[in-house]
Amino acid sequence: MACGIGIGIARHSDLVCAVCPGCSSVAYGASEEIGPFRIKPNGTGLFLNKYSWNREANLLFLESPAGVGFSYTNTTSDLKTMGDERTAQDALQFLISWMSRFPQYRHRDFYIAGESYAGHYVPQLARKIVEYNKASPYPFINLKGILVGNAVTDNYYDNIGTVTYWWTHAIISDRTYKAILKSCNFSSTNISRFCNRAMNYAMNQEFGDIDQYSIYTPSCAAARSNATVLRFKNTLIRRRSFGYDPCTETYAEKYYNRLEVQKAMHANTTRIQYRWTACSDVLIKTWQDSEFSMLPTYKMLMKAGLRIWVFSGDTDSVVPVTATRFAISHLGLKIKIRWYPWYSAGQVGGWSEVYEGLTFASVRGAGHEVPLFQPRRAFRMFQSFLAGEPLPKS
Repeated sequence: MACGIGIGIARHSDLVCAVCPGCSSVAYGASEEIGPFRIKPNGTGLFLNKYSWNREANLLFLESPAGVGFSYTNTTSDLKTMGDERTAQDALQFLISWMSRFPQYRHRDFYIAGESYAGHYVPQLARKIVEYNKASPYPFINLKGILVGNAVTDNYYDNIGTVTYWWTHAIISDRTYKAILKSCNFSSTNISRFCNRAMNYAMNQEFGDIDQYSIYTPSCAAARSNATVLRFKNTLIRRRSFGYDPCTETYAEKYYNRLEVQKAMHANTTRIQYRWTACSDVLIKTWQDSEFSMLPTYKMLMKAGLRIWVFSGDTDSVVPVTATRFAISHLGLKIKIRWYPWYSAGQVGGWSEVYEGLTFASVRGAGHEVPLFQPRRAFRMFQSFLAGEPLPKS
């Protein structure tokens, strides 16, 4: 059962559905990035987020797939059969039910936003909606566009782009870089023992104790002992907290395990006994299907006339800007506005290039969760996205 939490009070009538990858959209999207509140240290309460995206649009945070955050299933075996296809289908069914229950939102411009592995979730859900609208348009979902950040897009380009980022940012040695390129077949879903050895050496011997999601910010000391090694994108990464305050994930887990908070949110009404966690290790370990590349879906969505923006925080080494640029380059799109610096509050906010059917933007000084690291720049980008305008040149 999917869980959706809506937040309104926007000046405009647009509706944006935010999803997170294998983790709680409430914990990350709503509480760390784009929601109206942030969580105080040690989970003691909330404080206002000056750059909340609900100033510009109504936000719907979707806990998807089942088993993430406050979403759940009555059938335990469901957690072992989740994958891309089922996640997209369940999310579509949730939206159909939600639109039926709240018909006042049915005809509003609708957008989907997400980051990381939501680079699959978002375009896949958009594809489902386009197909649904053609087949049975009631309730019609007025999908206008998608916005994805540091997005897992294409296995080959993601992997080669990630290793290239490591080397160009002096995280790994020349020798290790060459060993990885020689031993790893990034076009294959199977990782050889030689590739595995080279990747493990890079991360265990050369990376050091850094936050891979934001290589220039400190890691959370409280989370170090609890870090777990997970399989992701055919490589091994160490799950870390992110952000200027690197312990925000710890605060979220304390806050959302408080019974009075769960009661106020009408969450965990079935009184599930295990502790609420931000991410689901079970889903990551048992994921059934994952599309090799989202590029064909991007082409389909562009043909459908959707607004597509892809952005990238430039200090993330897990799904880095190089990976995104390699993938977009492979689309071979015609350039409408050549590469230029864009500005926010008188400073360079990043760089952008506008193509026929797609806009790319980097966000300077941002890690994997762009709105957490650079909230003002992320907010300015969101304003331009909703307006359908290029990012400002001054």
